[in-house]
Amino acid sequence: MKKGKSKEARTVETVKKNGRPYANGSEKSITKRARMTEEDVAKLKYCCEKLGKTESDIIRLGIEAIYQQATG
Repeated sequence: MKKGKSKEARTVETVKKNGRPYANGSEKSITKRARMTEEDVAKLKYCCEKLGKTESDIIRLGIEAIYQQATG
C-alpha cells in the first residue's frame, strides 16, 4: 500500500490570484474604438516612441488637454 496524504488532504483550495495593481488605483473597464487615418496612426506611434508612453496613455493625455481647453 502506498503511503501519502489522505484524499482529503490532497484537495486543492482555489485561491484568487493577485495580479498587477491598476495604475493610480483606477480600473479601466471601458473600451472605445476610433477610426484613424494612416497619418493619425503614424503621429500616435511617434508620440509613443518620443514620450515612452502607451497608445492609451497618449490618447488619455489628448483627451485631458482638450478637456482643459474646453473647461478653462
